[in-house]
Amino acid sequence: MGEIADGARKAVANLLLNCAKGEFGQSVMIVHEPKDEQFYDPALPEFVAEKVRDLGFEVGLHEVPFQKEVKDPSSELINAMNSVDHTIFLARLGDQMRFREIKQSGSKIISYALDRDMLVSGFGTADYRGFEALKSTINKAIVNADEIHVTCPEGTDYKGYVENAEEELVDVSLKRFPMSIFTPVPARHFKGKIAQVGFLTGTGSQYYTPYACEIEKTLFIEFDGNVITGFSGSETDVASAEGHYNFVANKFGIDPFYVHSWHAGMQPACAFPLPAAESFERWSGGAFGNPRLLHFHTCGQYPPGEISINFVDPTITLDDQPVWDKGTLYPERLSGGTEILNAYPSLRKVFQEPSRDIGLGKAGRLSFT
Repeated sequence: MGEIADGARKAVANLLLNCAKGEFGQSVMIVHEPKDEQFYDPALPEFVAEKVRDLGFEVGLHEVPFQKEVKDPSSELINAMNSVDHTIFLARLGDQMRFREIKQSGSKIISYALDRDMLVSGFGTADYRGFEALKSTINKAIVNADEIHVTCPEGTDYKGYVENAEEELVDVSLKRFPMSIFTPVPARHFKGKIAQVGFLTGTGSQYYTPYACEIEKTLFIEFDGNVITGFSGSETDVASAEGHYNFVANKFGIDPFYVHSWHAGMQPACAFPLPAAESFERWSGGAFGNPRLLHFHTCGQYPPGEISINFVDPTITLDDQPVWDKGTLYPERLSGGTEILNAYPSLRKVFQEPSRDIGLGKAGRLSFT
């Protein structure tokens, strides 16, 4: 019990002091969903609020309904956000708004720690500043690479590069906590094929039913820049994928086969122990930060699109350096990476003891059932 309490204190201090840059005595609002929603642990808002209070901040709770389709925050929420120094989203609404321009004052943070176990683990306690530095280092390495080559054991194989980095790299308007990915890489100058196993699922932008589409074998998705140019594999899988893309596109009036961007996870303590099939929505919103996962934002000419393509154990080679190698991220293979690990012992620890739990099915692969 003492270990949990210590982890909770470290995690909330990491969130408010290292991520939000807060100062003792400032005000914090925790935005949360009704308890019956179950996406976040229903006990998490009160648990976090208690630790925020213990840390010396004023704290209040603000409940918002879960809405499958979200355009803009309500005027009530905007006014509430303007009245505090820091807003923490323990609600999908934060994720749904992450690429929207939000002008409200104060810091705005989305928590991807969905329950107490995620929060008090190395996922929540490893120094945010270290991962912020690592993200910056990865971004720099990506934009400076002449060629980026990505593969996976199932047959993914694509190449490309980033041009005009300042214009192309578009990040979220809210801060992510924990910091678990680098800035999404535009697909514009990439070409190749992606091997999808198990399912296609949503991106956390809008919610629809069915949220996932079964892939029985291996579906190959060919793309050239911002366009999916074809599907190959079994007739059943090709028909399922085409039908799902058209269903989602027709529902929202968007381009079905647009490819916006991609990214891998970079936080090895991000763990999702349950099979993805138990809740594709929670898996989509909680597992992606692990370096064993890489996903694409597709279906819609905006980030993050409405359908994500996910594959396991990527190798990401920047010029001749495999920075991700079969799902393991090696910061020391980046210029400045060793210095970051030396400066932040909590980062070194999670890279030495990475979680392998990413929601795989019984056969050790992504699975619809």
